[in-house]
Amino acid sequence: MALGVALGAYSSHAAKGAVHPEAARLLQTAVLYQLVHGIGVLIAGALCLGTASRWLAAAAVLHLAGIALFCGGLWFMAFTGQSPGLAAPLGGFAFIGGWLAMAAHAMLKSGPPPARG
Repeated sequence: MALGVALGAYSSHAAKGAVHPEAARLLQTAVLYQLVHGIGVLIAGALCLGTASRWLAAAAVLHLAGIALFCGGLWFMAFTGQSPGLAAPLGGFAFIGGWLAMAAHAMLKSGPPPARG
């Protein structure tokens, strides 16, 4: 999260010298997604304090992978003007997988719904 704040501050100045014409928008998106998914990592970690869960561990790892791939891909594109290839889409899938893993943990922890009678 601290790195996201620092990169956000840096990006407001760095975008002016970036190669890609949409660099400011790309960097703003990268920082937003980094901060949002950083919160996801913190939530997964906080929930792990109460109970160990492979789903929560997977959520944290997937969110971190998404930050590296998706956000890193946008930074790469902003400063080189080149496509990051599959990095950004794979990072997006990692973000989705992270949230789904967190949802799976929540559903499995709560157990089946009560029977209606």
